[in-house]
Amino acid sequence: MSRVFRTFATPMRVGGRMRPRRAFLLLIGMFGVVVLAALGIGSVLIAPQVVVAILLQRVGLELGIAVPPQEANIIWNIRLPRVVLAILVGSGLALAGALLQGIFRNPLAAPDLIGVSSGAALGAVAVIVLGFAPLGLFTLPVVAFLGGVAATVIVYRLAQREGRASITAMLLVGIAFNVLAGAATGVLTYLADDPQLRSVVFWTMGGLGGALWTSVAGVLPFVLLAWLTAPLLGRALNLFTLGETEAHHLGVPIERVKQGAIVVAALATGAGVAFAGPIGFIGLVVPHLIRLTLGPDHRTLLPAAAIGGAIMLVLADLIARTIATPAEVPVGLITAFAGGPFFLYLILRTRQLYSLS
Repeated sequence: MSRVFRTFATPMRVGGRMRPRRAFLLLIGMFGVVVLAALGIGSVLIAPQVVVAILLQRVGLELGIAVPPQEANIIWNIRLPRVVLAILVGSGLALAGALLQGIFRNPLAAPDLIGVSSGAALGAVAVIVLGFAPLGLFTLPVVAFLGGVAATVIVYRLAQREGRASITAMLLVGIAFNVLAGAATGVLTYLADDPQLRSVVFWTMGGLGGALWTSVAGVLPFVLLAWLTAPLLGRALNLFTLGETEAHHLGVPIERVKQGAIVVAALATGAGVAFAGPIGFIGLVVPHLIRLTLGPDHRTLLPAAAIGGAIMLVLADLIARTIATPAEVPVGLITAFAGGPFFLYLILRTRQLYSLS
C-alpha cells in the first residue's frame, strides 16, 4: 500500500483525534452561534434574544420579549430564507465532496470534478445570453440544474466500459468535459451584450443575494434526499478505501455504490449551483478538515461534513454581505480566498508524499 493511500485513509493527528460525540456537539454549537449571528447582523442589528423570540413566536412560544414588527419582517422575509438557503447549499456541497473523495479515494476530489458545476454554468449562461425564459424566473435554476445532472450522466456514460465505470476514466472524461463546457461558456460570454455580461459575471461568482422561500423550496428536496441517502453508503465507502477489488471480495456492490454516490453528489451539487451559482472549495476543504479531525470513518464523516459545510457557507455569506456594507461581495470570492491557500497546501502535501512513496 502506497504512502499516499495511507495518508488519505489515516487522519493527521494533532494532539489526538477528537471523539465523534464531542466533535458533533462542537459542530452543533458552532452551527447555532453562526446562524444566530447571521440572522442578527446586518444593516439593522438585532439582538440574539430578539432573534430567538422572533423564531419562537411562529411556533406559538412567547418569551415575554417585545418584538418590533420591522425586525420580525427582516428576519422572516430577508435574512432567514438566505440563511436557510446557505445551510442547504453548503451542506449539499460538502456532502457531495465527502462522497466523491471517498469514491475516488483522493482528498483533492471535489463536486466540480465530474462536470456538475461546469454543466450547470453552461446551462445558466445559455439562459442569460439566449434570453429564453419559458418558466419565467425559474428558467435559470431549472436549466442550470438539468445541465449539471446531464453533465454527470454524460461523463459517467463515457467512462463506462463493458458496463463498468473506471474511476480513472471518469476523472479524465470529467476533465475533458469541463474544458469543453468552459469553452462553450466562453463563446456564449463573448456573444453577450453588456447587461447580459454583467449578469453572467455575477452569477458565475456565486451568491445568495436573491434568496427567497421559493429558492429554499427548490433546493430542499434534493439536499434532503442527499442527507437521507448518503449515510447509507458509509460502510461501503469505508471498504472502498481498501480498493475496488478488495471491496468487491468483501461483498460491496461496486457499481451500485459508485452510481449511488455520484447521483447523490450530482443532485445535491446541481441544486445548489442552480440557485446560488458555482461556489467553490466548500466541497474540497470541509470534508478534508473533518477527516483530519474525526478520522476516515464515513459513517461519522458524512453527517459531520454536512454540518461543517453549512457552517462554512453561512459564515462566508455573513462576511460577504457585511464586509463592504452597503455593497455586497459575491460569496464565491470569500470561499475562494479561504479555500485557495488550503488547496495549495493539499497539492504541496500530496506532491511531497508522492516523492516519498
